[in-house]
Amino acid sequence: MIAWHKLQASLKDKYDCVGKHTEKGIDFLDKYSNFLKKRCDIEGNYANELKRLVKNFQPKKKEEDDYQFTAAQGFLNMLKEVHDMAGQHEVIAENTQQQLIVDIQKCVIELKQERKKALVEGSKVQDQLKNVLRQLENSKKNYEKKFLDSERALEAFKRADADINLSRADVEKTRSTSMRRQQECEDSKNEYASQLQTTNKFQHEYYTQHMPQVFKQLQDVDERRITKMKMAIEGSAGIENNVLPIIKSCIDGMNKAAAGVNHDEDTRLVIEKYRTGFQIPGPIPFEDLSNGPSANSNNVINTPDNRTVSKNSNKAGTIGKKKKNRSGILKIFGTTNDDQQKDEPPAQRKAKLLKKIDEIRGKIEHETNEREGMIKMKEVFTNNNQLGDPNTIIKQLEKNAETLNQLQSELKKIQDALMEAENEMSGTTTLGRHGSDDSMTPSVTSIDSNNVQVSAPGTPSQLHQNQEEYYEPVEDPAQEPEPFTPDPEFDVEYPVIGSCRALYPFEAVNEGSVSMTENEEMSVLEQDQGDGWTRVRRSNNEEGFVPTSYIQCHFYDQDAV
Repeated sequence: MIAWHKLQASLKDKYDCVGKHTEKGIDFLDKYSNFLKKRCDIEGNYANELKRLVKNFQPKKKEEDDYQFTAAQGFLNMLKEVHDMAGQHEVIAENTQQQLIVDIQKCVIELKQERKKALVEGSKVQDQLKNVLRQLENSKKNYEKKFLDSERALEAFKRADADINLSRADVEKTRSTSMRRQQECEDSKNEYASQLQTTNKFQHEYYTQHMPQVFKQLQDVDERRITKMKMAIEGSAGIENNVLPIIKSCIDGMNKAAAGVNHDEDTRLVIEKYRTGFQIPGPIPFEDLSNGPSANSNNVINTPDNRTVSKNSNKAGTIGKKKKNRSGILKIFGTTNDDQQKDEPPAQRKAKLLKKIDEIRGKIEHETNEREGMIKMKEVFTNNNQLGDPNTIIKQLEKNAETLNQLQSELKKIQDALMEAENEMSGTTTLGRHGSDDSMTPSVTSIDSNNVQVSAPGTPSQLHQNQEEYYEPVEDPAQEPEPFTPDPEFDVEYPVIGSCRALYPFEAVNEGSVSMTENEEMSVLEQDQGDGWTRVRRSNNEEGFVPTSYIQCHFYDQDAV
């Protein structure tokens, strides 16, 4: 390392320049600190702009259905990676502020103080040197003056001594003056010699000790500044390098998102989304007008689902068949939007129904788990009344049972609608809800009630009876069929399809329902059709409806209860 004090001979006239250089160096370090501040602001603003951009391009609620395609999913995944990259730019800004800028600003303050201290010391030494040189100059001038006075006094003495006209006293006076002047000259000479020796000594110390020490302090200041500059640049590069693996991971994520885009899959999704499921219509028959109007052409029409049917055919798919009406019970729990769903193509309707079935099953599972927990809690409260009142749990169980019944009712309706959609896709028609092969939705899990009386969640209305509507064939397809009262000979004799046991007592209050006692064994005549009621026959051959949640059923076509 080159020491500045070793070059003091070359720098002796450039002390001010060296001081100016150190000042510029410190200002440059402060300038680099300002650069890092601007860089942090840019990185922070860039990160905020990226995050704002990602937020603005997030799918809206009405657009969520379009983001099922792989291209849209790839775009969403890419947005996530961009958001993560924005976070890394925030990390760069934060680490630069905390690790570099604060340290540099502190170093700048320290360097300025040290430089000021060195400059004060240098100024002091320079002032001392100037003072010594001034004293030397004054002593030298005094010596020169005394020397001239001595010479003039001696010359005057010689002239007086040679002049015969002067008295002895005058000559002695000039001689005395000459001697005094010579002594003064000798004293000033000695003083000048002493001052010269002092000046030379201090000047030697100035150039060999004092000023090298000042230059050494300034050198330390400048080298610290340079070292800090180097460390700051390395630190900035290190901060960038630390986030490179995460940024590279984000880039890899973008490449993965791009690799997940599949045109074949998107094409399949488009087909699944927009296909109707209707059968391809048959060929249109040729109508020979020369032979008169065709009877077939007058009686055949094309339905909205591209199927050719007879104008005289019954809308239920059969002629003269009876259609069961359970609207009484259905109206107890409200109506559904089945008519609106039927306006959609069966394939699209099926996809929505499957999704809805999964949602309802999840809710049923959640409610069932809660019910099991409440049953266990009720048993604990029953065994130890100090822990709680079991009646509060019973109320919760009633509410839970009502919720489960509604969910099961809704699930059954959706399953029936799903079967209708599948039949439409296969080109067949249904005979009604009772043509389904689906087993009954399991009733609510029983609770171990210690002779607890639980009120019914609802009772069937007067319309909920063993009634059926019959439709006569109509000639005009635009005319709606009119219901009429069936003959007693057409009354349906329900077969026994299973057995059941009453979990709770039930008191019938409306026509169409029957009462039952707890643990009463009965025969099942008709499964729950999604309205929360099951048709049963008591041991006294009395038939009617009871709440499905109040019984435990066993069907003969099932292996387990």
